Amino acid sequence: MIKKILLGIALSIACIAGLGFWVVSLMLPDDSVDLRTTTAADLAYFDRRVAEHRGKILAVVTSTAVMGDSGKRTGYELTELSRAYYVFTANGFTVDIASPLGGEAPVVIDDEDMGAFDYAFLNDPVAIEKVSDTKPVDGVNPDEYAGVYFVGGKGAMWDFPENTAIQNIVRQLHRDKKVVAAVCHGPAALVNVKLDNGKYLLEGKRVSGFTNDEELFLISDARTIFPFLLEDGLRNRGAKVEPGPSYLEQISHDGDLLTGQNPWSVWALAEATIEQLGYEPIPRKKTGDEYSTQILGTFEQQGYRKARAQLEFFMGNADTPVNHSLIAMHAVVAGMKMDVIKTLQLLLLASGAR
Repeated sequence: MIKKILLGIALSIACIAGLGFWVVSLMLPDDSVDLRTTTAADLAYFDRRVAEHRGKILAVVTSTAVMGDSGKRTGYELTELSRAYYVFTANGFTVDIASPLGGEAPVVIDDEDMGAFDYAFLNDPVAIEKVSDTKPVDGVNPDEYAGVYFVGGKGAMWDFPENTAIQNIVRQLHRDKKVVAAVCHGPAALVNVKLDNGKYLLEGKRVSGFTNDEELFLISDARTIFPFLLEDGLRNRGAKVEPGPSYLEQISHDGDLLTGQNPWSVWALAEATIEQLGYEPIPRKKTGDEYSTQILGTFEQQGYRKARAQLEFFMGNADTPVNHSLIAMHAVVAGMKMDVIKTLQLLLLASGAR
């Protein structure tokens, strides 16, 4: 009897270990291509850039390197700047980069999220010069720009909301019917902007931004660390917040105001910005992350079978492999929330994407 019990325990441990190795293998990215040396010249998308100069866009990044008194490091999110930067420049716009303090801006680089455009940015001497010596926002002339794009990064929660120069830039561009765009924590720049009539800019506007659920899942004590949670701040100013599923693409478009929920919303937001500026964005080969987020969005809204069918279609027709590790990460999130069925279904989708 003791031997049978021990054998059962050993088999259980082996099964759990095997499942663990399987899950870990699904989370590992495809390292068959080394992207670290990618330059802008290597991007086929950038080769198709328009020749005409269509104006300038101001990108604003945070100057805050530490989250309040927590000691936790922060800065602007590289992927939220780099991807939009190349969409804007490929479509004929010069991008200037500013920050509340000017000078070198602190950056957050998540190795797991890095793609070709992000490494190209790091290897682009012109782009790196711009983030190493950003323009101070209080020296910016809004008349020079067709629009402004506020880059996310948790540091924005500290130095965007109360900055009067940022408020003036937004107010003037909005008054001139130019584009105001922001992603992830970038909409923190909008919460205290008042119009000439004394009303808040956000009152009655459809808006997306990093949600409370997303924030509190990553930082459980965020309410004590942050000055406020972004979703709360947007709602308190009368915004009609449009939250999408956590960590998936979601943008809101309300006239000249365009906002995105998180880093996975950057591509759609940047190209919607080009459209709002009056141009058709040049064709771009979608990334594996984008295909994955489409599948995950279908899963959230229509269930496993529809998502599986979409996955199989992409596996046979997409010009870029689906990123199985991103789907696996969502499975892990579901597991942490103790949703067993959702976890298993997402793991099956991740396995099918390999």
